[in-house]
Order: sequence, then C-alpha cells, then structure tokens
Amino acid sequence: MSVELPPIPIGSMIPLTGPSAADGAEFRNGMTLAVEELNAQGGLLGRKLQPIFADTCRQTAEEVVGAARMLIEKHRVHAIICGYNIGPQNSEYEPIADAGIIYVHANTLLQHHDTIMSDPKRYFGCFMADPADYWYGPGFIKFISWLRDTGQWTPSSDRLAIIAGSKPYSIVIAQSMAAAAVDYGWRLCFGPKIVQTPTTEWRQVIDEVRATNPAVVANTHFYAGDLAYFQRQFMENPIDCLVYLQYGAMHRTFADIAQEASVGIIVSSVIGLLRDEVGKSFEARYNARFGEGASATIGCQSYSNMHHYAVAAAMAGGSGAPGDFEQNRRVARALKGMIYRSVHGTIRYHPDWQAAVPYPVVTHDPSLGMPHIFYQIHDHRKPLSMIAPEPYNTERFILPPWMSRRGGLQKPASANGLGPGRPGGGA
Repeated sequence: MSVELPPIPIGSMIPLTGPSAADGAEFRNGMTLAVEELNAQGGLLGRKLQPIFADTCRQTAEEVVGAARMLIEKHRVHAIICGYNIGPQNSEYEPIADAGIIYVHANTLLQHHDTIMSDPKRYFGCFMADPADYWYGPGFIKFISWLRDTGQWTPSSDRLAIIAGSKPYSIVIAQSMAAAAVDYGWRLCFGPKIVQTPTTEWRQVIDEVRATNPAVVANTHFYAGDLAYFQRQFMENPIDCLVYLQYGAMHRTFADIAQEASVGIIVSSVIGLLRDEVGKSFEARYNARFGEGASATIGCQSYSNMHHYAVAAAMAGGSGAPGDFEQNRRVARALKGMIYRSVHGTIRYHPDWQAAVPYPVVTHDPSLGMPHIFYQIHDHRKPLSMIAPEPYNTERFILPPWMSRRGGLQKPASANGLGPGRPGGGA
C-alpha cells in the first residue's frame, strides 16, 4: 500500500492589511486558485502543495523580512511565491539566500537587477517575474508618442508635467519618464515633483501643474484610493491634457471612488491580464471561484508565478526544502532556461537580471517578452479597455471627456502599432 507523502509547503508574503490590502487579497486568491488547479492535477510530481500566507501589512523591510523568516524557520517552505511587496528594497533576499530556496515575486524594482548582479551565486534563487519599475518611464513616453504620431491624439503642445509619490518605486518611474522625454520630442514643464504619500489631498499640486499648461500630466504614485481622490480633485477644474495614473488606477477600488471622474484616464502595468483566449479563460475561472467583484488582472500575478514555479520544479525533479541548495539550483536553472507563456504574456528571465524581459521596450518580439499594457477607462462600471501594445490591444484610445476636441480618432494606428523601433514608433 502506497503512503501519501506530506504536502509541499509553499510560502506567500502578501499585504493582507494596510494600504495595499486590496491587492493582497487578490494575490491570495491567485495563489489559492493556482494551488487548487495544480493539486487537482496531482500536485508536484505526486505531492500535494500547501500554500502558507504571511501578512506583510505596510510592506516595510521589518515586516517583509519577518514574514520571510517565519515562513522559512517555522513552516520550512520550499519556495516563496508572491505578488509584490513595495518597501523592503530587497532586504528579504538575505534570509531567502541564506536558506537557499526559490523566491519569485513581482516587486517591480530596478534594485533587483543590482542585487542579483552583485552576487549571482548567492542570489541564484531570487526571480522578479515582471520587468523593473524603470521601464514604466520610457514605455510611457513611447506610448504617448505613438498616440501623437499615429494621429490618434493631437497634443496642444510638447509640455509634460510629472508628479511622483514619495516611495522609491514612484520616484524611479518619474525620473525615468523625465530622462526619456527629450528623445521623443517632449519638454518637461513641471517636476518631477515629489508629493509626500500616502495622501488624499492633491489640490495644491494640481494648481501648480495647471499654471504650466501641460499637454500631458503623469502621476506615478500607485495607491488606488489616493489616485481616485487625485482624479476627483483634478476634475473640479480640469486641464486640457491627457492624464496618466500609475498602476493603482487599474484596481476596482479606484473606479468605485472616482466613478464618472475616472472616465478617460490612462493607466498601465508592466504585468497585466491579457484579453486573449488564455486570459479570458483564466478570468472566467477566477470570477467563478472568487466572485464577479474580484480583480483577476491583479490575481494573475501570483497565479502565474505559482504555475511557472511548479513547472520548473517538476522539470528539475522536485522542489527543495531550506538548505537543499543543490536541488533548488536545479529549479533555478529550469526557471531561467524556460520561456513560459502565462496568462499575462511571456515570462522569459534575463540571464543576468533574473527579471522578466519587457516587450516592446527591450525585445522586439512579443513571444519573447512581457507586454507593457496600457489601459483606458471608457466606462467606470466596466472592465478597463486595453489600448496598447499591439498585438494584444482589444480597444482603441478615445479622447477624455474633459479635453477639447482638437484630437481623437482621426486616422487608424500604424500596422506596427505600439511596436519597437525608433522614437515615436511605439512603446
């Protein structure tokens, strides 16, 4: 008679309380669904998987490192699979490297590259399953240049205003936007201005921006509720410009608070659920499991990371407990050597960074990189409209309702769309 082996413990550090709790709930959902699906198919080489969640609260270094230590020392997890934790600045890499386990996250930090390349042997197991925050900047500049150069929008000027939150993530994105702007014919007229965040009061900085008469305003802060209040206050006396809001505006919480004021804003993510057959099938399963109010476009991060890890561990002959460096190096080699098509596009780890390669700003081939997706809110009661990049976009850009009618859908986008190439050629 066969004896059933104990389940493999898999840790997940997620913000279940604090300002990112809405995303944390979706990361838990994504992990839960992935493990349920994997276990229904026999688990990992016949062993069931058991997810163990640790709350990272405000995502400070102390909280995230504490969560990592608890998962490793108390629960002896074979891997830690997450969405994001913004704040620890890679400090959690140390206990993970000491234990020699696999860590897959979507922290979206350029600092990840520096840490990995500083000591590849020590940090062999640390993987960032999305592109770094830095790529938001040049990707956004290419996007607005594509709108301009394909005639979908006629800007009133070449003036760009940038507002940043006070987290390093927001500041890096704002600075990379500013650095890329001149190469595409944009002129910085305001900022990057750092606003102490979190905050729900934006009127003063909006007034300062208004005085510079920009054609585009970008706010790189990322808390959904804070951004909703920004947009509501912007609409009290709107400026004739495009408005771009960072990642948090993707969340249902943003539209619930901003409501009609949200229509027309642009938001992007270097990792997001695609609207193709694979993405739609996942979203249907996700909503059936967690309800129509769930945000599959957030939960897909931990979902894909868990599935990807399981495939790599199976290829390597199994997972490794803390201290099993040899086996976990095999898993790491499988992760690095595999091109994995997830529900949010291709995960292909750069051999030096151990981070997902972005499309189209780094690779010109959509089958070899994760798409930097741009959305627009066309109806606050409905899902976000995916307007770029090609070939993934399913809708078209519309002129925001607060803007003058000088621009809009004057002619179709180029056949190459938001593809790679020279400045103005696309994201």
